Amino acid sequence: MGPLIYGLLAEFTTAEEILRAARSVRLQGYRSVEAYTPYAVDGLAEELGMKHSQVQFVVLVAGLIGAGVGFFMMYWTMAVDYPFDVGGRPLNSWPVFLPIAFEVMVLVASFAALLSMLYLNGLPRFHRPIFYVPQFARATQDRFFLCIEATDPRFEREATGQFLAGLRPVEVVEVPL
Repeated sequence: MGPLIYGLLAEFTTAEEILRAARSVRLQGYRSVEAYTPYAVDGLAEELGMKHSQVQFVVLVAGLIGAGVGFFMMYWTMAVDYPFDVGGRPLNSWPVFLPIAFEVMVLVASFAALLSMLYLNGLPRFHRPIFYVPQFARATQDRFFLCIEATDPRFEREATGQFLAGLRPVEVVEVPL
């Protein structure tokens, strides 16, 4: 069986090669696949079957809740807890409450954006086995990498290795745990 591994890493030299490889990997039914490129490659996320992020929805809901809390806080303070009649103005003067409601909305939405992005991306990751592969240092320079993780249901060390070798990469290496 051999030692446990994180996955198999294939190295490519061009964006077209990694797009073609990602398409082939997806057609073979692999789902736990990551791509690492030195720059954004158009269409790669679609080829890997990545879904849209839920961050926008979380930010929208948090912003609406923040606006409601800000408005209610101002209403409670000015009309219920400490009513103060100035010149016969109504206690529930909602236009005055809008700037504070807006500021609380922005504050809550921005915190929600940061925290949901961190959570949904699985961050912080203090240990990524792929960083210890010597060839991976070129992922930020001029190489394109495709990693099929061992957690994939279709992953079999020999069969997956042969499949990746058939895609004609520069090299296929095992990523140890």
